[in-house]
Amino acid sequence: MENAVLITIGDEILSGNTIDTNSNFIATELKNIGIKVSQIFTISDEIETIKNTIQSAFEIGDLIITTGGLGPTRDDKTKKAIAEFFNDEIALDEVTFNHLKNYMEKRGRLEILERNREQAFVPTKSTVFQNHFGTAPCMMMEQDGKLLFSLPGVPYEVKPLIKDQIVPYLQEKFSLNYISTRIVSVVGIPESILADTIEDWELALPENMALSYLPVGTRVKLRITASGENEVFLQQQLEEEIQKLLPLIKDNVIATSEDKIEKILGELLNEKKLTISTAESCTGGELARLITSNSGSSKYFLGGIIPYATEKKIQILNVKKETVDEFTVVSEQVAAEMAKGCQKLFDTNISLSTTGVAGPGKGEDGKDIGTVFYAIKVNDKVVTSKLYMPHLDRGDFMNFVSQKIIQDVVGILISE
Repeated sequence: MENAVLITIGDEILSGNTIDTNSNFIATELKNIGIKVSQIFTISDEIETIKNTIQSAFEIGDLIITTGGLGPTRDDKTKKAIAEFFNDEIALDEVTFNHLKNYMEKRGRLEILERNREQAFVPTKSTVFQNHFGTAPCMMMEQDGKLLFSLPGVPYEVKPLIKDQIVPYLQEKFSLNYISTRIVSVVGIPESILADTIEDWELALPENMALSYLPVGTRVKLRITASGENEVFLQQQLEEEIQKLLPLIKDNVIATSEDKIEKILGELLNEKKLTISTAESCTGGELARLITSNSGSSKYFLGGIIPYATEKKIQILNVKKETVDEFTVVSEQVAAEMAKGCQKLFDTNISLSTTGVAGPGKGEDGKDIGTVFYAIKVNDKVVTSKLYMPHLDRGDFMNFVSQKIIQDVVGILISE
C-alpha cells in the first residue's frame, strides 16, 4: 500500500466557513508510515457526488479516507452513498449501539440516546472502529484489497481515530517502509541562490532520499526525507548527508533537527539558561503565543504584556512621552524603550517589543499599514529593526512579524 486519497465532505468546507485541518493532519500521519497522499478532494454532501468521487479515488489510490458528512439522522448521505457504492445495506450494529449508550451514560446524556440511535446504523459489510470522543463511528470497507475508512469530521475525533486505531491497523496489516525526515533551517540566503549553492549535493543524494524547499517567511526549511526498511539505518543515512551539506551553507544554518522556529528558540534558551519576555503592540500577543506553544516554555518565558494604547506604553513600560512626541509611537526609538521597560518589568535576560500598524486602517500617527518596528534586547544590547509589509492581512501580518522576530533572536543567540 503506497498511495492514499483523502476526501473531505461538507458544504461548510466548500463555502470557506470551516478550514480543513483534517487533511493536513492525516497526510502527515500517513507520510510517517510510508503512505503518500496522491490527491485530496473536497466535495459537497450529495450521494452521487460522494459515489463518483470514491470511484475516482479508488482508481488513484489503495487507501481512501473520508472525513465529514456523518450525522445522527437517518438521511445521512455519506453513509448511504458508501452503502450504495459497495452494494450494501445499512443496519443497526448492536456493538456500536452499546458503545454509544455507554458514551452517553458517562457524559450524563442518556436522554438524547434515542435521538442519536441512527449513529449505530452502519453498512453491514463494514468493520467498525469505535469513536471514543464522539457519537459517529469510523467505518472501514474493503474492495479488491483496497480500503476505505469513513470518519466523522470533527478534528478532535479524527485525530485519535487516526493515531490510535487506523495507523496501527495499517501498520499491522501491511508491510510498510519507514519514513524518516530531517529539517535543516536556513536564513540569510535567497532560495534561488541556496538551490544553486547545494545543487551538486542535492543531485548526489541516494535514490531513497528526496529534498524539498519549504520557504517560511524569510527562512527556508530544507526537508530531507528518506524511506526504507530499517529505521536506524535511515537516521544514520540522513545524518551523513546533513554533515556533507553543512560545509556548503554553515554560516546560514540555524538548526538541523527542529522544524518550528519557536522550538529552535526554546532549545537555545534552555541550553543557554536564558529567560525571555515580550511587550507587544501590533502583534497582539502572537509572539507570546508562539513562544509558549512549546511544552516546558515556563522554564524560560517569564511573561508578556500587550500595552496596545500609547498611554499604557508610557505608564507600564516607562516609554518617555517626549520620545513618542518626537518620533511617533510607531518608531524604532519607542520599540527600543518598550524592550527596555519590558526587560525591567519581568527581569529577564531577553526582551522583545513590537510597535506598528497591522491594519486595515492607518495608524494614529499616520504611519502606513504594514509598518512595524521591533526591538530585541539581550542583556545590555538592543537591536532595532523595521519591516514594511502592506500586502499582508492583519492575521498574516502578526504571524509573519512574530516569526521573523523569533528568527532574529535565534540568529543572535547562535552568533554569541
